[in-house]
Amino acid sequence: MQLIDTHTHFYLPEFDNDRDEAVERAIENKVIKLLMPNIDIYSVDAMIATEKRYKGICYSMIGLHPTSVKEDYLKQLDALEEKAAERPFIAIGEIGIDLYWDKTFIKEQISAFKRQVSLGLKYKLPVVIHSRDSFPVVFEALKEFEGSGIKGVFHAFTGDILNAEKAINMGFKLGIGGIITFKNSGLDAVVREIGIEDLILETDSPYLAPAPYRGKRNESAYISIINKKLSEILSIESDEAASKTYKNSVELFKLPADE
Repeated sequence: MQLIDTHTHFYLPEFDNDRDEAVERAIENKVIKLLMPNIDIYSVDAMIATEKRYKGICYSMIGLHPTSVKEDYLKQLDALEEKAAERPFIAIGEIGIDLYWDKTFIKEQISAFKRQVSLGLKYKLPVVIHSRDSFPVVFEALKEFEGSGIKGVFHAFTGDILNAEKAINMGFKLGIGGIITFKNSGLDAVVREIGIEDLILETDSPYLAPAPYRGKRNESAYISIINKKLSEILSIESDEAASKTYKNSVELFKLPADE
């Protein structure tokens, strides 16, 4: 069995005291690759340093998180695009629209989102979409790119079956994390209906730890818990769930497929 954490902010200070140990725990739990979404221009250096320290395990993305879209977003995007031109990344992310915390910069969020989707097309990279409380706005923004061949994932998916089908029909995967272990999340019913063919696994660590660690720091080792829950919901073996989500992840992010 091999697993991939397709979304971990492993470079953040929450891991400064035990980063080596966290990698060891991930590997012990068969999680062999950790994909790291960026937050803003200020997080890039720590992310790349983490990738270099754990070469072949950690992989970096580049992007401006929607909650980091403020008055200086154009300068940030310019700087991030310069970084994208300097070296390869596996995806454009984490990008998108977040209307949960603050709607002040919604126009700027939409503008930044579209510009970064275009960056994904430029470099033929998948996009990792944050869509908290914003599915209608995200889908509306993506209409501009219909037929472009853009691919990616709706990270930390919590939508209903209609949102799931719409995202999949547009060519996107759904990122399934710890929320699937929460009681009354409703995500189990969605997953059961759509099946495993368009799913990938993620933690969003250090956030959104699965039960029984809910409320504590999340880490990549817990992908094994998420995979087990997914297999139970779909009534398949854990090895089969791991194999299919691993294959989906490798294909989407064009990763080396370790055997």
